[in-house]
Amino acid sequence: MAFGSSHASGNKHRGSSRLSRKTAGVAGIAALAVTGVVGTLAAPAFAADNHDTSAQDTGNMKAVVMADSISGDIETQADAQRNAADAAALKAQAEAEAKTKAAEAKRIAEAKVKAERDAKERADREEERKRLNAFVAPITGSYVSTQYGAGGGMWSSGSHTGIDFHADEGTVVHAVGAGVIVESGNGGAYGNNVVIKHNDGTYTQYGHMSRLDVSVGEQVAAGQQIGLSGSTGNSSGPHLHFEARTGPSYGSDINPLAYLRSKGVSI
Repeated sequence: MAFGSSHASGNKHRGSSRLSRKTAGVAGIAALAVTGVVGTLAAPAFAADNHDTSAQDTGNMKAVVMADSISGDIETQADAQRNAADAAALKAQAEAEAKTKAAEAKRIAEAKVKAERDAKERADREEERKRLNAFVAPITGSYVSTQYGAGGGMWSSGSHTGIDFHADEGTVVHAVGAGVIVESGNGGAYGNNVVIKHNDGTYTQYGHMSRLDVSVGEQVAAGQQIGLSGSTGNSSGPHLHFEARTGPSYGSDINPLAYLRSKGVSI
């Protein structure tokens, strides 16, 4: 009997060892999944192993179920984190694209403003060029009464060095083009006269005037009033004597009619 009792006791010990190994294996799996949490829950099941095998199995199953549940929670959290990361990446991409579009829109707007400013500056320069190079007739609506080069005893040179425009006393006289006044006053036989140096280096002269409205050194524009017509100096009656010259002095005259027409003045 003592031998049999000893043998039975040995069988029980071996059975418990197998159950204990099973329980420990389950608890180990759970411990790996949840970093020790399930291992703690599995410990009571191990302690009860020597008393109730069914209780051990039930405890082990609970541990496995809990491990699965915790593992599922971890996967859910991981999915949520991945989704959040994806959403953050999409948001960052959208913000970067919006920033790029805004920068491009700003660049286009600035380029448009610059193009408009450059176009305006070109237009202003062209307008200024036209203004500086524009020419008009010295008497509005008049005509040439004496031609250039006409002969006669009235002129000391024996020929007319300019052209005469018909004009009543006090008719407004205009500068034919932009330039600077180089002479304004009594010109002897020319009476009260004005000489203008123009931007292209040529000169024009206006004689026999009754009144002078400009002074030496003054800048004038094309069409600006410089005085009134008259009959001062060597004159047979009110009119405007007009000359075109290559220099400021008498004797440098050129054909004034051809000069004005070359500047676009229709006479």
